[in-house]
Amino acid sequence: MTDRTLARAEEVLTELVELIETARTLPMSSSCVVPRERTLDLLDALREVLPPELAEARRVMAQRERTLSEADGLAEQQLRQAQEQAQAAVSAGQAQAQAMLEAAEQQARTSVSAAEAQGRELVEVGQREQDRLVSAASVHQAAVSEAARLRAETDEQCQTMLAAAREQAESLTSQARDYAHTTLSELVDNLQRLAATAENGRNAIGQQSPPAT
Repeated sequence: MTDRTLARAEEVLTELVELIETARTLPMSSSCVVPRERTLDLLDALREVLPPELAEARRVMAQRERTLSEADGLAEQQLRQAQEQAQAAVSAGQAQAQAMLEAAEQQARTSVSAAEAQGRELVEVGQREQDRLVSAASVHQAAVSEAARLRAETDEQCQTMLAAAREQAESLTSQARDYAHTTLSELVDNLQRLAATAENGRNAIGQQSPPAT
């Protein structure tokens, strides 16, 4: 738009604004009454000024539409590419996640198997240790019972032997006493017989007269 055309357009627009501002308003309304012919004249004058610019504007609008269409096409293409890339990334991520999940499950199964084997081994070791302790306790209890039985038998045997020894000692003492009494009695009898014999001998000697001298 040239300066002259622009000045003319501004002039017509200014006149239109003044025409509207100075128009008579209707009572109880924001509407106004403008002179029809003068207004149409000003609009015709404005149309005469604007056609070249309107053509330029239509060209610009067409260019804008083409630009927007191209931009939409480009955006749609970029969106489609982005969606394809996103889908590829999602597929790759899902494949990687599936692989990681399978590896984790395999590792978990291996860990569980190892833990179960270790647990069974510990249980077996604990069972063997328990059996050993129970056996040791049984042996200890049996030993204690056997010792008590042997001690009781020993005590009983000692009591029996002690009673027999006492009985034998009493028997020997009685036999010794009887033997001593018998021996002393025989000795007394022998002494008495010897004394009698001696007395008889002495009496016999006393009765013999001494030979005459």
